[in-house]
Amino acid sequence: MNEIIAEFIGTFLLVLLGNGVVANVVLKDTKGHDGGWIVIALGWGLGVFVGVAVAGPVSGAHINPAVTIGLATAGLFPWSDVVPFVASQMLGAATGAFLVWLFYRNHFNRTEDPDAQLSCFSTAPAIRRYGSNIISEVIGTFVLIFVILYIAEPSLTLGGAEEAKIGLGTLGAIPVALLVTAIGLSLGGTTGYAINPARDLGPRIMHAFLPMNRKGSSDWSYAWIPVAGPVLGALVAAGFYLIHHLLVVG
Repeated sequence: MNEIIAEFIGTFLLVLLGNGVVANVVLKDTKGHDGGWIVIALGWGLGVFVGVAVAGPVSGAHINPAVTIGLATAGLFPWSDVVPFVASQMLGAATGAFLVWLFYRNHFNRTEDPDAQLSCFSTAPAIRRYGSNIISEVIGTFVLIFVILYIAEPSLTLGGAEEAKIGLGTLGAIPVALLVTAIGLSLGGTTGYAINPARDLGPRIMHAFLPMNRKGSSDWSYAWIPVAGPVLGALVAAGFYLIHHLLVVG
């Protein structure tokens, strides 16, 4: 149960800080208005750092269903724990999005552009071409998961090796934060680099229910892309990881 709570808290902090920086940049009359893409990418990277640093010692800090699925596919995480981890990540992301709305609610109500409001919750493509959009998410997530698979190591607790936590761990916070920042700066320009189904779907659900002046659609026709793309990217990354280890180990 402690692992599930840690995944909730870690994902909550990730989305609170990540979507929070988007709100600070795009909403009307904020102090950070028009701060630009570099500020957003850096904010998401730092959100990853905080989430991983907090959850790492307890759960391994997946804070992303794509990470959980990738680790399970690679044989580094039990499939029996995938559903509770993913459910906790979804709830954490939704809660983080709710607090972003609560924190910036006056600025949401002043913002006249419904797309700007939605961008503080979930991603949207710069050019809407679903084939290209899902390829972008697959490639971005592939980079994330493939690198994480080589960063992730067991962290031994006092209980012994049988209680080892497989994931990013606290020591993974800095390299993974830099990795996510790099993905945002290099590969984020087409879809906004969801690379995390919970980070997109949980907040999108909150957008559908929360009140805002001039609120538009939650864009459900696009919502499958930032879910399917990261899952596919995780599976491809895990496949390459297994092939590499098969060739190396023999």
